[in-house]
Amino acid sequence: MQLSPTLVLAVLTAGISLYAWSNPAFYDSWILDPYRVKRHNDWYRFITSGFLHADFGHLLFNMLAFYSFSQTVEYIFLQLFGPTTGVLYFLLLYLGGIVVSDIPTYLRHRDDPGYRSLGASGGVASVIFSAILFNPTAKIGIFPLPPQLGIPGFLFGFLYLAYSYYMGRRRGDNINHDAHFYGALYGVVLTFLLLPKVGGIFWQQVQNYIGN
Repeated sequence: MQLSPTLVLAVLTAGISLYAWSNPAFYDSWILDPYRVKRHNDWYRFITSGFLHADFGHLLFNMLAFYSFSQTVEYIFLQLFGPTTGVLYFLLLYLGGIVVSDIPTYLRHRDDPGYRSLGASGGVASVIFSAILFNPTAKIGIFPLPPQLGIPGFLFGFLYLAYSYYMGRRRGDNINHDAHFYGALYGVVLTFLLLPKVGGIFWQQVQNYIGN
């Protein structure tokens, strides 16, 4: 029986986050610290920081979003590419999203000794936007509304990108909106590269939705 990469990643992330909360030295050694990355070549932090979360609410929100959307992407990847290649591509989508989404953060804060970042949001955003490409008209609930009262995925995606870009430029809170924005873009680009036909399928579904 093949283990679900979604389940493995979610369990690993939860376990590592829980352990890190009780071990400050471990927490400090895994978090993304652009200042130290530049000076000590701690490049591994681009990956390890994605398995840390600030608190239980942060962890729960990310893992629920990841689990909700990843099942669609995981199923399609495994069906189209086979069990081995499909899992590798899924890992490339999620882990690659974590890494790539933090590159702008690193470039912006590499000389800022007080800045640190953590969380799987870049990878989660990559998976969400890949899922939206496959099923752009599925309703997405915006808390506290249930999915039945939500908005179609393609519209959610547009609003998500616009909001993340605006907040990333504004820098008005402690959330790394750049990771959300660039993680989402990475998910779209990688999905197009792996499955070029998804663009036409996406557009046809959106046109049918608008025409009805």
